[in-house]
Amino acid sequence: MSTDDRRSVPGPIPNISGRDEPRYGSRERKEELAKGFLGEGAGYDEVRPGYPNGVLDVMLAAVGTAARPRVVDLGAGTGKLALALAGRGCHVTALDTSESMLEVARTQAIAGQMAQRFEACVAPAEATTLEAGSADLVTAAQAWHWFERDAVSAEVRRILAPGGVLALVWNTLDVSVPWVHRYSRIAHAGDVQREGFLPDVGEGLELVTRHVEHWEDERSTWDFVRLATTRSYYLTAHEKTRAKVLDNLDWYLHEHLGHAPGSRISMPYRTDLFLYRPA
Repeated sequence: MSTDDRRSVPGPIPNISGRDEPRYGSRERKEELAKGFLGEGAGYDEVRPGYPNGVLDVMLAAVGTAARPRVVDLGAGTGKLALALAGRGCHVTALDTSESMLEVARTQAIAGQMAQRFEACVAPAEATTLEAGSADLVTAAQAWHWFERDAVSAEVRRILAPGGVLALVWNTLDVSVPWVHRYSRIAHAGDVQREGFLPDVGEGLELVTRHVEHWEDERSTWDFVRLATTRSYYLTAHEKTRAKVLDNLDWYLHEHLGHAPGSRISMPYRTDLFLYRPA
């Protein structure tokens, strides 16, 4: 990387986000960014982290005594959360608008011998076509902010069975750690929210539990360079901008922080879980 290129890497770190959710500027821009995920699949799945066991424990405890809870995962992507819940014995219906992402989830369900309790269907979160009262647990991981709030909230209330729970969960980089904060800025990680943020949900849903876990994801430095390629900013950017992001992350991790290329490092994360019941 040249000296001029290095100047494009953010210098002084700005304040940690004050947002409750990502900002898109306009509905058109939001739709453009969302479409960036439609063709994603295996590469996305390889570098995005899963969810801590403690978070799954809290979700399932809220459902109660159902022997095999019926779960509907909205915006399921490659099934990071859906497959983890299927692995806990739940019967899971994973919905997403990206067929390529769902195909990754189906393949993994078969490989994990979970195909009998895992179904993946192309459908928007706002119009699932599922039967009313057919879910004990509705989940949305890394996805709620992409939906139309009022429409998806109404659909959740419709498909939840009596006593059912909505679980909204986000993995975010733990930007309270200074080097992670700067990494997030270079990677254009737009889903970093403020401390104590609350999701924007529609009428008729009442927050009953909030749970936060801090943990670390250990993997190769190159995986953390590649992680930027799963962000909507990168997916919708021009080739020159994409190359600049990757070059800057290469410089930051390997030259500035001094990690040997390909060595394993731990990335601090935080996971925020919100549980709602129909009011």
